[in-house]
Amino acid sequence: MISIDKLAYVSELRKVNPMEKFMFSILTMILCISLNNIVYSVLVVLFMAAITIFKGKIPAKSYGELILIPLVFLVIGIVTIAINTVGDSKEILFSFHIFNIKLGCTKTSFLMASKIFFKALASVSCLYFLALTTPVFEILTVLRKFKAPKLFVELMGLVYRFIFVLLDTANMIFISQNSRLGYSKISTGYNSLGKLVTSLFISSYKRSQDIYTAMESRCYDGEINLIEDNFKISYRNIFIIIIVEVILVTISLSKNIFGGII
Repeated sequence: MISIDKLAYVSELRKVNPMEKFMFSILTMILCISLNNIVYSVLVVLFMAAITIFKGKIPAKSYGELILIPLVFLVIGIVTIAINTVGDSKEILFSFHIFNIKLGCTKTSFLMASKIFFKALASVSCLYFLALTTPVFEILTVLRKFKAPKLFVELMGLVYRFIFVLLDTANMIFISQNSRLGYSKISTGYNSLGKLVTSLFISSYKRSQDIYTAMESRCYDGEINLIEDNFKISYRNIFIIIIVEVILVTISLSKNIFGGII
């Protein structure tokens, strides 16, 4: 997770106006959710991956590892949608029995699960594009310009930073335990895991207090003020964003090409 922040700073799209990247990402995600079209979702997934990897110069391996994280949860989620109790229907693709209950997948449930899967994956790819090309403090700056509540913006920034504090602490404790063969056996592993959680809570709380004390010593009054970079508005980029969105929507809604099935 820490690599997300690092990748955002080394991205070739780092110097692009964050407002433009934010609007492009959010607009694409809103269209993806509202259209509920598999073709559009697939196009968004491919386009966002391509622009993040080839234009942003993010390593394909790193992007693939990151996309696998939500992919696991999505697969588990759509299985429960695609497979449910079925009766005698011609739409059944496959079925099986558990005790006296007949479970199966119909064409309707499969299509619904597919739409949800690709729509969710496309939304995640939009957010990954934003996260992997824009540092968090620039995203917070954009939210401030949109007049988002100050409390929400500050909490978002602090929680994001404290996540890394938590992960760093957990990693150090795990390395220390593993070097002492704390996970050599299953029983020993469970015991070490319990101690890790306990130590993690105490250590993280202490470190958070130390960070808060350091912030207060620097005159923290509830608002984190950062030096903002001056980005120029690129009308060329805005025009490209509009063209890309129009092309994607046109292709996805073209019944002549896709027969209006999806």
